[in-house]
Amino acid sequence: MALSGIQIYKLLPQTNCKECGFPTCLAFAMKLAAKQVELSSCPYVSEESKKQLAESAAPPIRLVALKGAGAEVKAGNEVVMFRHEKTFYNKPGLFIHVKASDPDLAAKVAAADAYKVNYVGMDFTVDGFALVLDSDAAAAIQTVRGATKRPLILIGDAAALQAGLSACGGETPLLYAADASNADALAELAKGKAALTVKADSLEALADLTQKIQAKGVEDMVLDLGGKNLSEWLTRSTQVRRLALKANFRALGYPVIAFPCDAQDEGIAAAQAIAKYAGFIVLSEFKPELLYPLLVLRENIYTDPQKPIQVQPGVYEINQPKPESPVLVTTNFSITYFSVANEVEGSGLPAWLVVTDAEGMSVLTAWAAGKFDAERIAKAIKGFDVASKVAKKRVVLPGHVAVLSGELEAELPDWEIRVGPREAVDLPAFMKQALN
Repeated sequence: MALSGIQIYKLLPQTNCKECGFPTCLAFAMKLAAKQVELSSCPYVSEESKKQLAESAAPPIRLVALKGAGAEVKAGNEVVMFRHEKTFYNKPGLFIHVKASDPDLAAKVAAADAYKVNYVGMDFTVDGFALVLDSDAAAAIQTVRGATKRPLILIGDAAALQAGLSACGGETPLLYAADASNADALAELAKGKAALTVKADSLEALADLTQKIQAKGVEDMVLDLGGKNLSEWLTRSTQVRRLALKANFRALGYPVIAFPCDAQDEGIAAAQAIAKYAGFIVLSEFKPELLYPLLVLRENIYTDPQKPIQVQPGVYEINQPKPESPVLVTTNFSITYFSVANEVEGSGLPAWLVVTDAEGMSVLTAWAAGKFDAERIAKAIKGFDVASKVAKKRVVLPGHVAVLSGELEAELPDWEIRVGPREAVDLPAFMKQALN
């Protein structure tokens, strides 16, 4: 049973040491009760209190990890309903549906496994495969393992799942799925070896079944919520999330699996599943045109809203710049950096790109916040020793901060300060017309 903030406070050292990051033990206790901090943040809590607080410190949605031969996918451990409240932690895994009986199984798995696309400096891939064991399970897993090391979801009856699990060796796959008719057999099969999907026709029946399976020793479970359409699935997913977070209802405190592959519009169903709380998502087949927007959507939802995506400050070489090549300046917000870098790279024009530490903000935002001013730009140019790389000391400011040109001239008296265009897309034309 969850403890209140006051009850938690009574179990803390009550020294107000502030080492947890909060001004008082009471403030820390309130955050702990709200599942917004970890108990490990308190360095002085006693072992006896740790045991008593274990229930309150446990995440309301259990962390479930699927392990393949060389990769891992985690789901759960979430503490908020909405991203803006804090952040979402574990991105839903995107799995590709394949069949053991498919004569092209190896080729299909290899093609999906090799998929890798870069988005603002990050590489995206598929996360695993959902293998339907409708043929020789051991042979199929051997075939899949010849093409990928990613985690597996095994789909089949009890006999097929047993054969598949045996062939997985020391991996931790997800077995699909236990219902009222086979819960005992699959619980015995999964115990200590695999995570187990549980499904039922209603949330009440699902909660009863998870408690029954847990009593048999299975801790890692995943919920199949069913649902006849998008609306029903969304309603159930939201109810499960709310019950787990707000009511601390442990019987439904598990990650959720979604099957957009069964929906009329797979893309919409998958996007809904990413946005509304799925932990594992099964797609019908490997389709890059569907996968890429889903991966980008997932990345945007699962980034910390308080920590913008950033690149490392420094001097970046574009198109093998020479000493006479111009020096461009921008901030370390990833989208800003890649907008500038991609435009210049695509033009074939060489340049030095100085990326300043603006705490991940875009040019205008950073300027308004005082994180991108003449002093910081000059400090970056001096700190990265840009002068030693160029024969002509000429730096180009983003057009949006033209107002800084005078101050930058004062900071860098031996440099020529030029004001570039306001938009990155206009940089190639500016470089050709104004810098040559």
